[in-house]
Amino acid sequence: MVDSAYRAIPPTAKSAKEHLVADPKHDEKRDEKQDDSFRVVDRRLFTSEGELRPEAAEEQRREKAKPPQPAAKTEKAATPAAPAAEEPKPAPKADKNFQLLIDLLARNAAALMGGIPDPATGQAYLDLEGAHEMIDMLDMLRDKTRGNLAPEEESLLSEVVGSLKLSYLEVSKAAAKAMREGAKGAR
Repeated sequence: MVDSAYRAIPPTAKSAKEHLVADPKHDEKRDEKQDDSFRVVDRRLFTSEGELRPEAAEEQRREKAKPPQPAAKTEKAATPAAPAAEEPKPAPKADKNFQLLIDLLARNAAALMGGIPDPATGQAYLDLEGAHEMIDMLDMLRDKTRGNLAPEEESLLSEVVGSLKLSYLEVSKAAAKAMREGAKGAR
């Protein structure tokens, strides 16, 4: 048998309650814990009859008797903390993982623009929509991390995005020109 606290109950005990009561070791521990344990305090304002509890009434009287703290003190307390928050943050360190992420996205964009031949076929693969999405991801990454990057990361990301946008423009113009020439030749 197992009680609700997942303790094994000896087969001689008829119930979990009988087991706990019959065990003097648990009773001693329970008495010790009662002194050290937390205390439950009823903080409801009203009794079950709907009347205001005496403790609640006394607490309300104490709060009314307290003079309200002036707002000037709280403003002065907040003022010294503000200059500490305005101190310039130290420049973040360059993270190799961030550089690897940029490299991964840039290589994928270049591969989708036909810059890297497909290893299986050896031919260049052109997916302008996919390349555009990769460039947009890098551009979004630059916007979202602005001010949180190390200077070398910021410059790397700006150079990569600028270079990829220029390459995309050139490749898309060449692809459009090839499509027009192909359409003329088919007539």
